[in-house]
Amino acid sequence: MAQENRSLDHYFGALREYWAQNGYPDQSYDGLPQFNPVSGAAPLNGPAPSVPGCDPLSPAPADCVFDPNNPVTSFHLTTQCVENPSPSWNESHVDWNFNDQVGLYPPATLDGFVYAAAHDARFNQPPYFDTNGLRAMGYYDGNDLNYYYFMASNFGTSDRFFNSAMTRTPPNREYLVAGTSQGYVYGRGTDAQDAAPLTATTIFQELQTAGVSWKIYVDPQGSSCSGPNYDPACLLTLSYVQNFQWGQTIPVQYPQNIAPISQYFTDLQNGTLPQVVMIEPATDAGLDEHPSDTAASNSQAGANYTASLINALMQSSSWKDSAFILTYDEFGGFYDHVAPQPTVSPDGIKPVDLLPGDVCTTSPGPTCDFTYTGYRVPLLVVSPHAKKNYVSHSVADLTAILKLIETRFNVAPLTQRDAAQIDMTEFFDFSNPPWMTAPTPPAQNVNGACYLNQLP
Repeated sequence: MAQENRSLDHYFGALREYWAQNGYPDQSYDGLPQFNPVSGAAPLNGPAPSVPGCDPLSPAPADCVFDPNNPVTSFHLTTQCVENPSPSWNESHVDWNFNDQVGLYPPATLDGFVYAAAHDARFNQPPYFDTNGLRAMGYYDGNDLNYYYFMASNFGTSDRFFNSAMTRTPPNREYLVAGTSQGYVYGRGTDAQDAAPLTATTIFQELQTAGVSWKIYVDPQGSSCSGPNYDPACLLTLSYVQNFQWGQTIPVQYPQNIAPISQYFTDLQNGTLPQVVMIEPATDAGLDEHPSDTAASNSQAGANYTASLINALMQSSSWKDSAFILTYDEFGGFYDHVAPQPTVSPDGIKPVDLLPGDVCTTSPGPTCDFTYTGYRVPLLVVSPHAKKNYVSHSVADLTAILKLIETRFNVAPLTQRDAAQIDMTEFFDFSNPPWMTAPTPPAQNVNGACYLNQLP
């Protein structure tokens, strides 16, 4: 399951503070430096990060003027609802280095987050409240996301898990399903040239051929799909597998393999959970954790929804031989202090749908290809076999989840990208499974403030 648009520092950056407050042993974890201890495992305590803000002499509605003399420092968000920063192609490259967006002069300076958020806010219609982009430097802590922090502290997590490409949701979702976006940096239909579905082989197609059972669950709440007898063709519109040519055959050839989320709970109750499952985000229900220009998307409400899915698995007969992997499709434009990492092009295809004036259309550079990951995203590996309080430091991206599936079921890599990933077995202890009896996590807090007209 991949939720939407949150960076590691933004969501899990205060994890070591939570460990100290709740009696967990400290270990190396590269979150926000202000929460690291002053002695012990590196990295150690440091000042709260800051990046250049906008020149106060050029206020909205004029565009943000990048101003190193007006720093914006990392701060705790009180509101659980925030206006959307953008993680799209241009913004991701501005975040890398405001003055070197194509990566000619490494290392990345990671100084463009506030500018990118401010620029988008000022040109949004209607303009956002936060026209200075301050929200990009906000973070949550273990009181805000108490369920996630408990699960990350008891099961497995990582401080080197990245989204797959330096761009927005649809291409990263395509990497999660097929190990490639086949050169696309935008969603299908952004312009007339990219309306055709992708021809890449999906993981579900490969599993079907190998005789491995699979299912995709979607949440129809708030959508145009009506039950109780849902039309599989309608449910398909709620899944990113629709972006693939093969995916479009599912409603006719495999109608039982796409189902409403209610069926997930039924399958758990009946012991009929398939071998591989993807749970799509509950976007239309406002439970996908995506920042929004309405108050519909609340981080605590989304975390509470995810908790209901994980808790149901832990309490079911399927728990004994399962793993629930939660991550985020990309970083959402929120600050993270670790740069995207060099990686392998999945198929040698360079960006095919850049728009006039986009970053990389006038000047090429290392970040102009699919040979860098995106930014860090949170990861939870929840299983009876998951090592206790485990932190991976192995660089990986979303396609490592594909590699785990491929390793478990002995199927071939889909692309060179997933082939190059860790197989994620380092998260597990199959000899002495620590959590055959699942822990009892706290109820997710849901009473946090929710407003969009001020910060923090």
